[in-house]
Amino acid sequence: MNQQNRREFIRDLGIGAAALPFILNLPSLGFANQQGRKQRLVILFSPNGVVPNTFWPEKAGSLTELKESLKPLEPFRDRTLVLQGISDRVRGDGDNHMRGIGCLLTGIELFPGNVQGGSHTPAGWAKGLSIDQEIKNYLQSRPQTRTRFGSLEFGVMVPDRADTWTRMVYAGPNKPLAPIDDPYQMFAKLYGRMKNQELMKSVLDDLQEDLRKVSAKVSSEDRRLLEEHASFVRAMEQELRPARQEAAGHAVPALDPGLKKANDQMPEISKAQIDLMVQSFAADFARVATLQYTNSVGGARMHWLGVNEGHHELSHAEDKDKAAQEKLTKINQWFCGQLAYLAQKLAQTPEPGGSGSLLDNTLLMWTNELGKGNSHTLDNIPFVLVGGGLDFRMGRAIAYKNVPHNRLLLSVAAAMGHPMQSFGNPNFCGAGVLADLT
Repeated sequence: MNQQNRREFIRDLGIGAAALPFILNLPSLGFANQQGRKQRLVILFSPNGVVPNTFWPEKAGSLTELKESLKPLEPFRDRTLVLQGISDRVRGDGDNHMRGIGCLLTGIELFPGNVQGGSHTPAGWAKGLSIDQEIKNYLQSRPQTRTRFGSLEFGVMVPDRADTWTRMVYAGPNKPLAPIDDPYQMFAKLYGRMKNQELMKSVLDDLQEDLRKVSAKVSSEDRRLLEEHASFVRAMEQELRPARQEAAGHAVPALDPGLKKANDQMPEISKAQIDLMVQSFAADFARVATLQYTNSVGGARMHWLGVNEGHHELSHAEDKDKAAQEKLTKINQWFCGQLAYLAQKLAQTPEPGGSGSLLDNTLLMWTNELGKGNSHTLDNIPFVLVGGGLDFRMGRAIAYKNVPHNRLLLSVAAAMGHPMQSFGNPNFCGAGVLADLT
């Protein structure tokens, strides 16, 4: 089939457009974007820097041991690449938290603006699009890599307010994109059903006959994929419904300013968002995704870890404050655990119509707006890569010397099949891609 035949298939079989999400990934239908390998990119963000001595490997070379903050990745050590010495060299308006997140994926300065930071000048939005959107636009421009959404922007406990600290994805200059941090809203986006949240009707209720028609026309392997997808949707509906009903039964408690209502539900929200992301890849809804935990200066209180202080508050503690450093390590280990859970889910999911697992064809890149919280440095920004999607040589730690992060962004784009001469501020792209990644 060709790209045009998706619509013809639906029309000729007499099924509704609501069934489209369930058939996009069926290899035997031969849609245009089912040909060739599917490469995917996921960028995860967590805030406030890391604790260097519990994060960075002792030496460059083979990744023989992971420090405490990265221990959850132990099952994937041979598929992990730790990049040290990559720096955000972008300067200009805004404080380091603002430039840390606003320039992280754009590689370019912020516009002047009226959002006042800490000790620096005020600033506005970034002057360019982010690398995930650059890659998304490239993939969407080609029939063989075009998907339903192109990219999906997930969030976990991102503040409702829109300012430079809360946005890392940009569709263009002055065009920040807000992540969806409510799993129900993401579910509705993916499956096109907006119902009363407390009385949610299953999206499957009206699709049984359409799915039966599709099943009769596809291979036995595709029938299995259809059944697995429908089972996931049914299970997710069951998981979301009780939480909504329970939430509607009592008054919403007062919360700290800037925090989402679900601070203590952060682990549950994270799991739901990751599960939805993995299924979106299995269904080929998108090949680019971001997952943003809280925001730059994020102040989540991780009570489930025994940490009652806000994350940002703790990140300002001095290095000699051992109790604070231990709590910060716990926090970063938890974020790493979410990365490991995503890697595990991808590794357990076979690539529909291809070889290996989803993880074999996906690169996960975990990063941060700062290198270290109490110094607010933009040097040595953490970049931890997991998976096989871009064919980098994994199982290593690489130590660079203050390399501009623009070059890493160029490297990721090139490995996704979209080589560019520069991205963001061209002054930081001179040496091009990082040749030692492959």
